[in-house]
Amino acid sequence: MRLVFFGTPQFAVPSLQRLLAEPGFEVAAVVTQPDRRRGRGNQVDASPVKQAAGDCLVLQPARIKKDEATLSALEAIGADAFVVVAYGQLLSARILDMPRLGCINGHGSLLPAYRGAAPIQWCIVNGDRVTGMTTMQMNLGMDTGDMLLKSHLPIGLLDTAGEVAAALAQQCADLLVETLHGLQAGTLNPEPQNDALATYAPLIQKEDFELDWGKGAIALHNQVRGFYPSCVTPFRGQPLKVMATAPLGEPHWAELPSELVALRDTVAGIAAEATQRNTPPGTVVGLLKGQGPVVQTGDGLLLLRQVKPSGKQAQAGADFVNGSRLQIGESFGSGSGI
Repeated sequence: MRLVFFGTPQFAVPSLQRLLAEPGFEVAAVVTQPDRRRGRGNQVDASPVKQAAGDCLVLQPARIKKDEATLSALEAIGADAFVVVAYGQLLSARILDMPRLGCINGHGSLLPAYRGAAPIQWCIVNGDRVTGMTTMQMNLGMDTGDMLLKSHLPIGLLDTAGEVAAALAQQCADLLVETLHGLQAGTLNPEPQNDALATYAPLIQKEDFELDWGKGAIALHNQVRGFYPSCVTPFRGQPLKVMATAPLGEPHWAELPSELVALRDTVAGIAAEATQRNTPPGTVVGLLKGQGPVVQTGDGLLLLRQVKPSGKQAQAGADFVNGSRLQIGESFGSGSGI
C-alpha cells in the first residue's frame, strides 16, 4: 500500500514508525505542521513527526487547504490511503477525495464520545475509567466519520493524561495497521456514528487549569491528572502548580499505594477533626510524614503528592511541607493572598 502520513506531535510518532516498518507499506510522504520557534532561545524546532520521518519526503504547509504546491504534490503521489493522527489542520474535500481508500484517522477516544481536540484530557477530567482508540473514515465533519475498528484501555486512579496518551499512541499504531490491512482486503464494515450519543472534547483553556477547592476531592484529583502538569492554585500570594494528588478515603484505598494505605487510621482522624471543626475548603488539615499536605475540599480530603512553587523545580509533597514550613490551618485558593 502506498501511503501518506499526516501528523505532528509525539502522540503520532509510534504510528508513523510502525507504518515505516510494516512490510508491504510504503510511506511516500509525511505531512506535518511547519517548524515553530519555541523556548527562551527562540530556537526553531521541527515537530516530533518530522524528526521521525527519516528519508521520507516531508511537506509542511502553513495552510494545507490553500497550498496549491502541496495539494498538487499529494495528487501526484497517487496514494492508496492517507493516514491522519493528530495532524492539527482540517482537511478539505479535495484532500479527502484524493486516495483510493480514503483518509483514515486514528482518534484517541471511543467514538462518538469525545469528538474534538482534547479527548484524552477530558475523559480523565470527567472520571472515565475506560478509554481507547477508534479508527475512522474521515469526512468533512469534526470526528464524525464512519468507524472502522476500536481498541480499549483501562484508566487507573493515578494515571495522568500523559501516561494514558503514551499507551494509546501504541494502541493507535497497531490499530492503524490492522485497519489498513482490513481495508485492502475488503473485510471491514464501516459503522456510522450515532450522533445522539456524541460528546465533545473542546480545546483546553487557561481557566481550565484553575483549582476550585469547593469541588470534591475526586473531581480535583481528576482535573490535576487530566491537565497534568498545568493545574494551579494560589498559595501565599503566588501561583502554585499542583502536579500530583491522591484522594484519601473510600472508595479509593484499594487503588492507592501501600505507603498511603498504611496511614488510613491517621487520615480517618484528620477527617473526623476537620468535619467537627467544619473546616472550609482549601484549608490544610494535616501533614502526612513522608507524603505531603492534606487539604480539605468541598467533599473529602486530597493529598498533594507533587507541587511546583513559583520559580522553583517540581518537588514532592513532603519536601514542599519542609521547605515552605507549611502549617496546619494555612489555605490554598482565593483566600491565600492572591
